[in-house]
Formats: sequence, C-alpha cells, structure tokens
Amino acid sequence: MPEPLDLSSSHLARLDARSADQDRTLAAMLELEVALEDAAPGREPAWRAGVLTALAVLDDATTDEYTNAVSPDSLLSDIKRTQPRLRTRVRGLRTQYEQLRHAIGAIRVELADPDQEVGDYADVRQRLAWLLTALRHQRARESDLIYEAYYDAFHTDLNTDARR
Repeated sequence: MPEPLDLSSSHLARLDARSADQDRTLAAMLELEVALEDAAPGREPAWRAGVLTALAVLDDATTDEYTNAVSPDSLLSDIKRTQPRLRTRVRGLRTQYEQLRHAIGAIRVELADPDQEVGDYADVRQRLAWLLTALRHQRARESDLIYEAYYDAFHTDLNTDARR
C-alpha cells in the first residue's frame, strides 16, 4: 500500500466548511423536531408558527449547505473533477439534495397559506419526519462518498489526517 499523503490546507479548509454547514443543518433539523413535538390541537396558530419558523431556519441552512456543495471549490466538486468514477454519485447526491430543498419549500408554502387548514397534524408530522429522514440519508451518503474518495486519493482516513 502506498505511503499516506497529507491533506493540504485547502482540503482541510473544505472539510471544515462542510462540517460547519452540516452542524448548522443538524441544529435546524433538531429545531424542527422540537417544533413538531409541540401540542397542536387547540393551539393551531402557535403550532403552525413554530413549525414555519423552524422550517425557515432549515430552509436557510440547507440553502447555504447546497450552495456551498455545488461551488467549484467544494469537496464534491473536487471529487467530481479528480475522480471520474465517482462523478455520477456526486451528480446523484446533488440532485437528491435539490429535490429535498424543493420539498422543504413546498411544505413551507403549504403551511404558510392562511387559507389552507392544517387539519391532520399527524400527516404533517409524518411528512416532515420523512423529509428529515431523507436529509439524514442524503448526508450519510455524502459522507460515505467523501470518505471513500479521499481514502482512495490519499490512502488515509480523513479523521486521522485532520488530527495531525
């Protein structure tokens, strides 16, 4: 096996930026979960407002994360540029993330419409739970891809190299 290579400072900066994006998105996801757990019957306007506020935070966080992930200097762009065999997976991750972003926006529009009665809170909770699960799945797939790509390129684990 070849000698492990050190990650450059630019690679480490990309890892740090991705980690910060993911931390912000995770915090927004947790905020949405808390809002969804609040009691809804008999306090519909407050419940809806709490969920909408949390969805707005999640929308902002995922927008920033997506924008950073598609930028030319992102980890995914680096993988797409340097590892042709992984290009399709990068494209798939970006497409999936874009679809999740659209779903967040659609649910926000639906809940923000004052003429639209929420009614079935269990259904809204289930749909948003699906969305949160899909976000977690997408994030795990992205992590797997990044670690696979960098292990192949540098013959070292990112966590080990980042601690040096």
